[in-house]
Amino acid sequence: MQLIDDFLQFFYPDLCVACGQILNKQEKVLCAQCFFHLPRTEFHKDHENPVSQLFWGRVRIESAAAFFYFNKGSAYQHLIHKLKYNSRADIGIELGKMFGAELRKSIFAQADLIVPVPLHPKKMRIRGYNQSEKIAQGLSATLNLPVNTTSLIKGESTQTQTRKSRFERFQNVEGKFLIGKDHCLEGKHIILADDVVTTGSTLESCALTILEVKGTKVSILTLAVA
Repeated sequence: MQLIDDFLQFFYPDLCVACGQILNKQEKVLCAQCFFHLPRTEFHKDHENPVSQLFWGRVRIESAAAFFYFNKGSAYQHLIHKLKYNSRADIGIELGKMFGAELRKSIFAQADLIVPVPLHPKKMRIRGYNQSEKIAQGLSATLNLPVNTTSLIKGESTQTQTRKSRFERFQNVEGKFLIGKDHCLEGKHIILADDVVTTGSTLESCALTILEVKGTKVSILTLAVA
């Protein structure tokens, strides 16, 4: 098996998603240089950071943070695009692990479980996986928190959020998330996990739905902030 792996690696080497350079055996998704230069936000160190402020006056959030800045045209834009549209679920898992490693001593490590923003089954069939679930799996691996994929459900299928205004985005997702019949959220501090936060409309709708359950608290983690 090792010979086969070495053979495949020789002819089809793993490449850094950001710069395209060949990765060595210890590197995953990003080469060491691109990982070092990843435009981190460090928002998890500041309770009143810009991602938290997105939700002020809209929904009660304990804490919120994003791993890195999402700038159109940058090398790191490919990370999210390939995660969502190029069958690169490994990107979500590995970046989730990287983010989780930086959160071990933060308030997020004190949560009870991680809930990924759900996809409608139709989109799940098309994409093959939920990118937010892959991020949650990565976070889980380094934060040692369970992932729950059954308690928050996507109901009615919504249109893409691209090129919609903040108000249109909220209208598009308002009331579209439901609590599963056999949920286990009561009294729990839940981390909502997603890929990118822009206006926060989808996450707001998810949080409002979860907070209908008695005794719940919600924090938010995303890989990127636009």
